[in-house]
Amino acid sequence: MAAQSEATSHNSYHTDMQAAIADIRVRSQSFYAFAVLLQMLNGTSRLNREDLTLLMPIDRELSKSSISPDHVEDFLLSHSILMPLSFTDLTHFPTGTMVPSGFRSRFIKFQNHGKANVTLNNVQVVTPNICLNSVIKCHGIDAVIRPPDPGQASISASNNSFVPDSQMDELPQNPLTNICGVQVDDLVNTYA
Repeated sequence: MAAQSEATSHNSYHTDMQAAIADIRVRSQSFYAFAVLLQMLNGTSRLNREDLTLLMPIDRELSKSSISPDHVEDFLLSHSILMPLSFTDLTHFPTGTMVPSGFRSRFIKFQNHGKANVTLNNVQVVTPNICLNSVIKCHGIDAVIRPPDPGQASISASNNSFVPDSQMDELPQNPLTNICGVQVDDLVNTYA
């Protein structure tokens, strides 16, 4: 019986994530690369839950980052909150509120500047409530979320790569504009 419940939960998640990805593609043309990253995990992730809010950087900003295939899941988790929050919910958090992201002990700090002006770790929510057909909530943001605390996985200032600090010395010196070896523009054109 537990196996049946687990299978039902997985199928529900898979359906919700598929609905969220479809909403991202249909409702906004600026977040295709994030949808592609979600598809790359194909339901094999710690993101396999329904109670989730996705914070999606716009393609223009995401294209400035390089994400190692080994760190796609960590990147997505760092851009998620493990509870479904509509934009109205986000506006009710007082300035200074810290909520855990899906990535280990990393937190997201809220700045509430009024009814339609919310920033998270100094990143502006620019397209709220993109996902309407699933329990998963999705909001477009104007940049990649950077961790507020040193010593956690970082977005390298030199090339906007998402890697654990322990691997910072291994990064190439030239800025990369791809995700897992594929140009972001190619991903967007493929899935447009």
